[in-house]
Amino acid sequence: MLRRIKRIGPGALVVAISVISATGCSADGAAGNHAIVTPNPTLPFNAADPATWVLPIEGYLPSDSERKQVSQARKTVAGDCMKRFGLTWQPAQDLPRLGPKTLVDWRYGIHDMALAQERGYKPAAAEQEAYDRAAKVGALDRASNTGPEARVLQGGIKEVGGRSVPEGGCLGEAERKVSADAFDTTVAQTLSNEAFAESQQSPEVMKAFKTWSSCMKASGFAYERPLDASDDPRFGTQEVTPLEIRTATADITCRDKSDVAKVWFDAEVAIQHDRIEAQAERLNKERESLDDAVKKAADVVVGSS
Repeated sequence: MLRRIKRIGPGALVVAISVISATGCSADGAAGNHAIVTPNPTLPFNAADPATWVLPIEGYLPSDSERKQVSQARKTVAGDCMKRFGLTWQPAQDLPRLGPKTLVDWRYGIHDMALAQERGYKPAAAEQEAYDRAAKVGALDRASNTGPEARVLQGGIKEVGGRSVPEGGCLGEAERKVSADAFDTTVAQTLSNEAFAESQQSPEVMKAFKTWSSCMKASGFAYERPLDASDDPRFGTQEVTPLEIRTATADITCRDKSDVAKVWFDAEVAIQHDRIEAQAERLNKERESLDDAVKKAADVVVGSS
């Protein structure tokens, strides 16, 4: 089980959440009169490491650096707004990364044998501890839920000392000045999720799944598809059991024999290319909105330094 706000696994992770690896994009090719955005990877390509692989849709999703820049700008605007009312506000710290390092890293399952031998399907112990510690002590904004700071921050009061509070509070002001629904990448996220699901029906992928399943059965494990193993409810606890480690290491061995990740990735790339061409106009509108928010964020951050 891989995803961890409340310790869960990789199959759900990929569909529910996108941890994006692209840090920029460029126009390349066209669909009709609409340019297709090409994502730029953050890690040097390594054919043996899925963390370095990049899917076409990543050009239309916010990168980690873009998310951080917009988040920092929002905090800056909200903090300046609070100061106008004589209030101080300490925003929550960003939670440290946990598990997959990029969108593709654990998208098709685990692949790090050394980690699996120690942690099964779970993230590295140091990562998990750092995340849990941060979530416990630093994941909440340091303002009471009912005090004057919270009311000004969230817009629960109309006026303070004769000064009007912005609609939606200081957070509302930050949202309007910086993001304005910039991360509403519904079209891109839907395309990503649907392509992931559709790719599993590809004949090549189904053949790889069958080979993997036969290999696992020979090792004493009965699973039909690779993500069935990592999503096994028995591995959903905090404890790393010997059974989980045996399963995870057999999983990776069988993945390597059947080349599951590469076959699956290639199938999804082909599906995404077709869908992106068909929806290029809508995707480009989302990307333009995102680019605008990132530019606004950069201006805010530079102006506050």
